[in-house]
Amino acid sequence: MSRISLPGDKSLTHRALLLGSLATGESHIRNPLTGEDCRSTAAALRALGVRVPALPAGSGSVRITGMGLRGLASPEGDLDVGNSGTTARLLLGILSGQPNVVARLTGDASLRSRPMRRVTFPLEKMGARFVELGEPDRLPIEVRGGALQTLDYPSPVASAQVKSAILLAGLTGSVPVAVLEPRRSRDHTERLLAAMGAPTVGHRVQGGWRVELRDPPDSLLPLDFAVPADFSSAAFILALGILGGAGEGIEIPGVCLNPTRTGLLRVLERMGVGDGLEVIQDSDAGSPGGSGTAVEPVGALTVRPVSLRGCEVGASEIPDLIDEIPILAVLAARAEGETVLTGAAELRVKESDRLSALAGNLGALGVAVEELPDGLVVQGTDRPLRGRVRCFGDHRIAMAFGILGALPGNAIEVEEPELAEVSFPGFWDEIRRLSKTGSVAGSQRLPGSPPTPARLPSTPGIVVTIDGPAGSGKSTTARAVAERLGYRHLDSGAIYRALTLSLLEMEIPTEEWADLDADVLAAIPVAVSPRGRSLRITLGDRALGDELRGPEVTSAVSIAARVPAVRARLLDLQREAGKAGRLVADGRDMGSVVFPDAELKVFLVADLEERARRRLLQQGEVDPGSESVREEAERIRHRDALDSSREASPLVRPAGALELDTTNLSFDEQVDAIVHRVKELTTS
Repeated sequence: MSRISLPGDKSLTHRALLLGSLATGESHIRNPLTGEDCRSTAAALRALGVRVPALPAGSGSVRITGMGLRGLASPEGDLDVGNSGTTARLLLGILSGQPNVVARLTGDASLRSRPMRRVTFPLEKMGARFVELGEPDRLPIEVRGGALQTLDYPSPVASAQVKSAILLAGLTGSVPVAVLEPRRSRDHTERLLAAMGAPTVGHRVQGGWRVELRDPPDSLLPLDFAVPADFSSAAFILALGILGGAGEGIEIPGVCLNPTRTGLLRVLERMGVGDGLEVIQDSDAGSPGGSGTAVEPVGALTVRPVSLRGCEVGASEIPDLIDEIPILAVLAARAEGETVLTGAAELRVKESDRLSALAGNLGALGVAVEELPDGLVVQGTDRPLRGRVRCFGDHRIAMAFGILGALPGNAIEVEEPELAEVSFPGFWDEIRRLSKTGSVAGSQRLPGSPPTPARLPSTPGIVVTIDGPAGSGKSTTARAVAERLGYRHLDSGAIYRALTLSLLEMEIPTEEWADLDADVLAAIPVAVSPRGRSLRITLGDRALGDELRGPEVTSAVSIAARVPAVRARLLDLQREAGKAGRLVADGRDMGSVVFPDAELKVFLVADLEERARRRLLQQGEVDPGSESVREEAERIRHRDALDSSREASPLVRPAGALELDTTNLSFDEQVDAIVHRVKELTTS
């Protein structure tokens, strides 16, 4: 039997970081999740004046000196919380009660499409002030903290985020609050508040579940807490074991067994898992390492292959398994008979419209599925499933279909597999390890499934390089090609700027940069990582954005670009960005130096005067005259000579590159030509 230790719980990591920042004294948080969403929380708190160290890799810990309940400061720029809806909604509550704080919250395109009035509406009833800066009910939103009043709110949905935002506003605003939910939602916030000296009261009443913060304290005790393993991550591993994808079975220690999170276990019982699943709760309700406050029940899960049958899952169960529905749909696809899921309309406003994504992908793979307004009807099948899965920027969709693809007999390609890093760093490596541990011949495969290996994502898509001389349109073409293909575009200039910013923040005088050695540059925690259809540049666990275009960085970036050690560090970062595939990179040495093994290398050329005319149009001239064109052509000729004679990374046509003369092509035509060639390579 295989054994796997899972990352820390995402929901608990968010809350531990947020509440530790509001405590009085130093909080010690062990085993925090280091996924992208939790790094977004840490970065947002840092921008609000809290000293939050970089989240550690593996099972490390962080210490946070809290600012007190009302000690946060207005950030200098936007609070960009990436894709984390939990961070956004809980911060809206926290900041509502912060005197003299003004903050603008925003996020990535996915988060900006998700509703926020479910949180801002009750907070406004308390006296909080919000300004919607974009689309109604969406981020970006400006919040102005101040005096609040008590609230007794009947919530139309059972949502831990809505409830937590109100409780946190009552806490920082020092006013009693109460929330009536139609059904009980997960209670992580209440448990942590109780451990820090701010107990809530939760009890069943007519009409649902009522939670009250009756006596908000003047301060919070610091937190000493070991974050247990995430049950939502464990659910994917449980499914792999149940469906026979990991030999004899799997043991998962140290999992959070909070009863408001483990609704999937109760559904699995009805699906016939029986003795195939064993739950052993730890006697000390501790967490990995056995230290820290016993806030959550913790235990081990052991699972073996079994045959499942379909069942019905209704609205009353949804809050306790809201994040597990994607993997439940996958289990239903391999169960005997029909599974009916209703009361899950909330899934339409998660990271994606999960109901639509699940129905569309299951149908495309050959599973009979009906999409309901608030759920799904899935007909189980034992046929081999094959095809390509779209993830719509949603990490749980990627992982759910990754499990289905890991089963013997299936051949499923998951687009954007890197999305799993949001909540389960190392997911694909663990699935490969577990899938290889057991003997496929000895595992209980579904009837009719041939013993062929699943296709786990390795490098989906290809790397495309677009090189060429100055004025050939490399950057604009590359961006358009990436957009058309759904690939990521590598902006090397932004990486140069990130390294420049880090050197400036280290306060190393620019006149000393030329003597920097590789060890100094290697220690700078700049990273480039895939995020959906974009690349995210981070410094530590801080996402970089507008600050890369600041005047100080702009004036110094050319100095950094001339430093050999900087160029060597940039080379490593660019190649790291290309490991996930689906990348379009442009420059003068992308195909020759950075990605010499790229599957498609393009070298753009055009007549000198045409390049000059395009450059002038790009600079804003409406109708460049012949004299202006000649002068610009001379400047480009000089630049070509310099670029071609550089000692490091000279401009050359990469070996095996497709030369594309764009002199007489429109912009759309040259983009079409490259896109067509990529599609030929990837579908052949």
